[in-house]
Amino acid sequence: MATGAATVALATVVAGARRRALRDGDRQIDTAHLLHSLVESDPEVGPAFEGRTQLARVLGYLVQRSIGYGLRWQRSVEDSGARRVGREGEAAAEVSQWAVAVAGWSPSAAAAMARARERAAPRVDPRVRGLDLLAALTADPDCRAVEVLRRAGVDPRVLADRIEELSQQV
Repeated sequence: MATGAATVALATVVAGARRRALRDGDRQIDTAHLLHSLVESDPEVGPAFEGRTQLARVLGYLVQRSIGYGLRWQRSVEDSGARRVGREGEAAAEVSQWAVAVAGWSPSAAAAMARARERAAPRVDPRVRGLDLLAALTADPDCRAVEVLRRAGVDPRVLADRIEELSQQV
């Protein structure tokens, strides 16, 4: 199995994020599109949240984003992830170059996917899973996905800890 290959569930998430970006009139897939699609379609992601109420609040904010909350993000490029990755050293600079080269993705979303690939690489089954991407999203405190999480009352550090616990069980 090739390193960096995605599970079927994650491929579904990416396709959903692409559709959501097009429908919302955004020119790029951003981290909030990825978060929205993850929460809606990947069954491994739900248990990382503290119950259905918290998950419902996150979905509520994401839906608001689709119907207007995110209008201030339209026509702007989300690039916090590329800046953050670039600060982490030479290997990170290589990932950043890959991230910027992905057409149709914000630099932050592409950097999150690169981090998800790195997280999956050491496993026996190195396919990128939804939990890898969710962990990568929570690692960028300045990305749109984390902004949505915070507004929904989710502490990204607590979520990251829960993701690690769940990842050990998978």
